[in-house]
Amino acid sequence: MLGIRFIKIDPTTYLLQYRKGQAVREGAGLSFFYYSPTTSLVAVPVASTDAPFIFEETTADFQTVTLQGQVTYRVADPKRLASLMNFTLDARGASYVSEDPQKLPQRVINVINVLARAELQSLKLREAIRSSEAIVQKVRQRLTASGEIAQLGLEVLGLSVLAIKPSPETARALEAETREQLLKEADEAIYSRRNSAVEQERAIKENELNTEIAVENKKRQIREAQMDAERAVQEKQAQLHQAEMTANIDLEGKRKQLVSLAAENAKAEADARAYGISTTMQAISTADAPTLQALASVGMKPDQLIAVAFQAMAGRADKIGQLNISPDLLRELMDKKTGK
Repeated sequence: MLGIRFIKIDPTTYLLQYRKGQAVREGAGLSFFYYSPTTSLVAVPVASTDAPFIFEETTADFQTVTLQGQVTYRVADPKRLASLMNFTLDARGASYVSEDPQKLPQRVINVINVLARAELQSLKLREAIRSSEAIVQKVRQRLTASGEIAQLGLEVLGLSVLAIKPSPETARALEAETREQLLKEADEAIYSRRNSAVEQERAIKENELNTEIAVENKKRQIREAQMDAERAVQEKQAQLHQAEMTANIDLEGKRKQLVSLAAENAKAEADARAYGISTTMQAISTADAPTLQALASVGMKPDQLIAVAFQAMAGRADKIGQLNISPDLLRELMDKKTGK
């Protein structure tokens, strides 16, 4: 009505009101009436913006990779951005009169593309697909220090790389190579497991053999101890036998000495008896028969004397005329003979 309009801006939008080429009002979250024929409104969003990107680049070994990620930024200096790009609203204040607001994310993505290309071209394929974090850090540092970003009055809040993928053909080749490597590692693992099992079995066998050797050594030690004990017993027995033989030898020596002494004594006794007999015989040889007979009758019993008397009478029987013997004498002699 008569060109007077009302506008209300969100707190995340910075609004500049121009009249006759001069900024008469600016700020975030404004609301006011304005005269549209003579007023120009510039609305710059200052909220953070997420801009996804995806582009293809070539690595140092001439392999194509696809870089996919997202950048988060905000407008830190809306007046500077408004001086470089057209964020003017139409007369109704409902939409922009140009396409510059839609081009801003692409300009940021273009800067990221240039910086990422420089990083990817310095890496080989295998290094590139494993270096997303390193690429993010380097690109973000260079993006923050970028003069173009600073001139646009933008502030980079975050940068992330979701994936770095090779082409499908290259990916299949890498998968095949990786698969072969995994199979090779699996074979090596199986070989290592079998080798470990063999080593374990060998260790077990060695332990068993060592145990048997230890047992045999113990048996040998026991046998040696038994043999030492038996040898000690035999030595003791030999010593006892030797002592016994020595004692027997000493005993036999003493017996020999005893026999010698006995023989000497018997010889001395025999010599003494022979000397006595010889002396007696010499004495007897000088005596007459009656004397000898008288000597022989010394110590005889009465009956023996009677017998000697009868023997003497018998020797002189030619000279005896008559011999009378009383019965009592004969009875007495007969009784002693029979032992009565």
